[in-house]
Amino acid sequence: MTPAKATRRDRDPEETCSIARALEVVGDRWTMLILRDAALAEATRFADFRDRLRIAPDVLAARLGTLVEEGVMEKRPYREPGARTRFSYHLTPGGKQLLPVLAALQQWGDENRPPSVGPTVLRRSANGDRVVRVAFVDDAGAVVPADDVRFREAPLPQPVPED
Repeated sequence: MTPAKATRRDRDPEETCSIARALEVVGDRWTMLILRDAALAEATRFADFRDRLRIAPDVLAARLGTLVEEGVMEKRPYREPGARTRFSYHLTPGGKQLLPVLAALQQWGDENRPPSVGPTVLRRSANGDRVVRVAFVDDAGAVVPADDVRFREAPLPQPVPED
């Protein structure tokens, strides 16, 4: 018998790795595709996500619920004339901060898993229509090649002395 897969709520809430904590919220294919459609296609309605992604309604409801619960998306009521109130889903400021993550995944896919027809979406600047790439940028605004970036463990916080 295999052990049951741990759920997000079963894991340590004090996980120190930022990547692990982020993946608890956005670490599956459907969630990333929902975020893609919310960010790039401006999809907001349940039926829009369901139809665009061809995702099972129960899976979609679960993923949207997690995104709302974790503050990545927010629900807003709307009502079509003669219909019951429904909800639309919109990226929060925290959700919008995931745009570079989506762009980095797209850039990686374009370069390492390119479709035979070429890219389906292009990253361009709003003013000037210049090609945009995702990159590391230092605190002075200079682009830093990925080979020159080092990830170092942060020092542990020091305990506050008790009086």
